[in-house]
Amino acid sequence: MKIVFMGTPDLAAEVLDTMMKNGCEVTLAVTQPDRPKGRGKSVIKTPVHECADRWGIPVFSPVRVKRPEAVERLREEAPDLIVVAAFGQILSKEILDLPRLGCVNVHASLLPAYRGAAPIQWAVINGEEKSGVTIMQMDEGLDTGDILLQEEIPLAADETGESLYNKMAKLGGELLVRALPMIGQGTLTPVKQDDAASCYAPMLQKEMGNIDWTMPAVKIERLVRGLNSWPGAYTFMNGKMLKIWGAEVCDGEAGAEPGTVVGTDKKKIYVACGEGVLALTEVQYEGKKRMNTQAFLLGAKVEPGQKLTRER
Repeated sequence: MKIVFMGTPDLAAEVLDTMMKNGCEVTLAVTQPDRPKGRGKSVIKTPVHECADRWGIPVFSPVRVKRPEAVERLREEAPDLIVVAAFGQILSKEILDLPRLGCVNVHASLLPAYRGAAPIQWAVINGEEKSGVTIMQMDEGLDTGDILLQEEIPLAADETGESLYNKMAKLGGELLVRALPMIGQGTLTPVKQDDAASCYAPMLQKEMGNIDWTMPAVKIERLVRGLNSWPGAYTFMNGKMLKIWGAEVCDGEAGAEPGTVVGTDKKKIYVACGEGVLALTEVQYEGKKRMNTQAFLLGAKVEPGQKLTRER
């Protein structure tokens, strides 16, 4: 089965790597164009580009995959199947109809839940107890195609966006490799999605990390975990940004205005929330290294009554 693979970030690269380790015939890797990164603006290859290079797979990086010249390049490849995993561009009907077996997507949620760009992080932020991976037959909608195969994964109590991302990348590759022979043989039964049960997982924005201390502590703690490692949750203390990388919900009420430091000990900073108290366990002051709160308190003076705010 000749396969064209489309993907861009680490998750997609893990799926591609798993495919190659299992002997799949990937004849072309399509990924987003390489972009300048860092202060030196050196051009960095996407993770999928790097993976394809390791396996000797030709790489195609169109600015817009819908453009006629890009579609023609795919047509020349004459794939039996196109596999998509976090590619970052919408496919046209012309592309969807091009392969003999159509296009399938490796989506990191239990569809129809969490259609959209950031299903992994939103599952953590919303306090889900489980998520999973769906192999989906693509159509013209946003993650609305028929379900071919699914597998659940439980979320740990301390699950972060990063830890779940890594689990999903591994599971996505394994589930796809299981699905491919059945797709080729036509032995999978497509299942229509229940649109009424769908929900949307919009793209993450940096501003989402700005903590609103009037929220309940349990929701802020989930936000901290869900946005770890990007874009990260943050607040402002003494006019400087303070990133929050780890936090715990405490029992009881603070009896203070939300955002007020109500106490410290050797290892934690306790902050009043709209409901309950949040203990900060891992932080990063602006321009400093990420560290546990115990190390942070050795060099920073934090006292009850100090305010954490949404602005400098």
